[in-house]
Order: sequence, then C-alpha cells, then structure tokens
Amino acid sequence: MDHAMAMQFHSLLKKLGEKFGGDGEMDLNSVLFIIGVQEVGKGYRKYSKDEKMNLMHVAICTILEPYGFYKFRENDPDGWPHFDKVKNLPAIELKEQEDLLKEAAVNYFLENKLVDLEG
Repeated sequence: MDHAMAMQFHSLLKKLGEKFGGDGEMDLNSVLFIIGVQEVGKGYRKYSKDEKMNLMHVAICTILEPYGFYKFRENDPDGWPHFDKVKNLPAIELKEQEDLLKEAAVNYFLENKLVDLEG
C-alpha cells in the first residue's frame, strides 16, 4: 500500500471513530462491519455472531465488486444482498490482501460520499 493510501485509511479510521465513538480503536474489521450494516440497511441494533460474520462478508463482496471479484445478484426477502463470485483473489500474501481491503474500503467511502477524508 502506498503512503497516500495508508494516510487515507488512517484518516478514515479517525473519522469513523469520531462518528461512531466506542471505547475501542477502529480497525479494518470495524470498517467492514460498518460497511456491511450500511449495505444491509437494517441500521444499528444487536446482531448475532453469525449476522456479524454475514455483514462482514457482504462488506467484502461489496467493496471488491468494483475490482471484478464479485457481482451483485439480488437481495433476499429479508433484504440481505447476495453476490456471485466472478473470479478468485490472486494468490497474494496476507498483508497484501489486507492492503487491498483497506484500499477498497477507502474507495467505497469516497465513491459513496460517506466521509470526507481531506480534513
């Protein structure tokens, strides 16, 4: 991950931390959870462990869709989005996978105008 993208991700963590508070530090998993909640549209509520995992899966599919890895198929009757895998992620190191998700998360927030990372 280049320096500019790393700074944007750090800025994203800071902005989301200010917005959502909490006593813990924001990290990539927190960002994925927030994206999943946004995409499912059920708002803030208690989620079961399975629902949290599903929210993170929705987030990963959503943010990797522009990269051609997933394609949105449909929402089920409960409003949960479903995706088809288009292609596998390349065989890259764990750190590179994490960097790809961080970059994709930053792009998601910028493209959807959900946060201003400039200030």
